[in-house]
Amino acid sequence: MIRAKYLATGEAFEWAGQTQGVWVDAQDVSPDELQRLQAAFPLNTFALEDVMEHGHWSRAEQYPEHAFITVRSFAHPAEEDEFTERVSIFGFPDAALTLSTSGTAALRSVWALVGRENVNSPAEVVYELLDHTADTFFTLADALETRTDALEERVFRDLRDNPVPDIFEVKHLLSQGRRLASDAREAAATLGRHASDTPADLVRYRDAQDSFNRASSRLDGLRDFLTSLLDLHLNLQNQRMNEVMRTLTAVSVIFLPLTFLAGVWGMNFRAMPELQWPLGYALAWGSFLLIGGLLALYFKRRGWW
Repeated sequence: MIRAKYLATGEAFEWAGQTQGVWVDAQDVSPDELQRLQAAFPLNTFALEDVMEHGHWSRAEQYPEHAFITVRSFAHPAEEDEFTERVSIFGFPDAALTLSTSGTAALRSVWALVGRENVNSPAEVVYELLDHTADTFFTLADALETRTDALEERVFRDLRDNPVPDIFEVKHLLSQGRRLASDAREAAATLGRHASDTPADLVRYRDAQDSFNRASSRLDGLRDFLTSLLDLHLNLQNQRMNEVMRTLTAVSVIFLPLTFLAGVWGMNFRAMPELQWPLGYALAWGSFLLIGGLLALYFKRRGWW
């Protein structure tokens, strides 16, 4: 599918090879449609190879024929989905060309802005596409921040709960998001360094680079927080284990003197006065209860039990 709009007015029309003052958007192009685009626009061969390569990372280059940048981002950032999407942008002096599989969220948003809100030149289209792509990373950060807050509550609410699998799942998404944002930032920086547009356009490219940089930093901060949260969970588990061991040790100490007395009175010597005493059994139980009760009270007051 190939569609087009006039940059000055935002009027959509059926593309018939126009290359001046237009934004041409091609999605899931067939070989015939690709040949039409190559016949109308001087597309660099290396740039086309990057576009056609499945799963290509974000990168940018200034070719003699045109500026080129391809940016990968999350398809459904609000849903914390790890699936990604990619848009490739060709910047010509008086036209913009975008190629993608089925469009992106940023492309759909910017398409509605053409002809208004200062989106009426190829450089402005490129900037808006980069800026809206950066917004998807902020959307992902918002969603993961909410999920991280829920994980923090789980860590403190119930020590028997095990949030470790969820923590590692979020960390995986954060690592992937940070990598994509960093690649997009480097691509935007490369485009800004080699672009020959007006000073205002160069400022826009630097602004897009800054947006990707802030998104990457925010994802970095969330990842560091999750690492700290995981350490905290493990420390709380160790503390809980220490409390259990302390209680078991206190119980063992209470029974230690009782075991000693039972061992003494259980020896098979003939000359043991307690064995012949009618109240010997009561004396033994009284000793057990008294010693055990005193030790339990002592441990309770010291907070060891």
